Amino acid sequence: MIATLQQQINTMLLQQQVNTMLLQQQGSRVEVARPQVFNGRIEEVSAFINAARIYIRMKMTEEAAMAQVAWVLSYVQGGIAGAQKDNLMDKLAKGESEVETVEQLFSKIRNDFGKTSEEERKIEQLQTIEQGGRTCNEYIQEFKKGERLRGTTPH
Repeated sequence: MIATLQQQINTMLLQQQVNTMLLQQQGSRVEVARPQVFNGRIEEVSAFINAARIYIRMKMTEEAAMAQVAWVLSYVQGGIAGAQKDNLMDKLAKGESEVETVEQLFSKIRNDFGKTSEEERKIEQLQTIEQGGRTCNEYIQEFKKGERLRGTTPH
């Protein structure tokens, strides 16, 4: 009788270990919203970072740091943010980027797009003035890309 009970306990413990391993492999079963596409709008910075951070914590904790960075960047599209993403991707490909973790990327996004003082908001307004359907910052990013492609650096 005791041997049978011991065997049942061992079977239950083994099943629990298998279930735990399966859950770890599958990630969280909780549904988590993905972030909205981010295009650089100051009003969307915090919401974008928070949504991406929650998703990563719930679904991507086992992923490598650069895989998390790439995943976040896949949601950065259009506008000035898209142009900056292209430049950052070029730097990452060359091993020249200062971004090595997703938290560093979030800091960069917040610093680049999350300006909060009145002076910073005015600067943002100037940078987003459009000419020919493109913003000042989009032109700047294009010039930077051209410099990289030519192998020159600004003076």
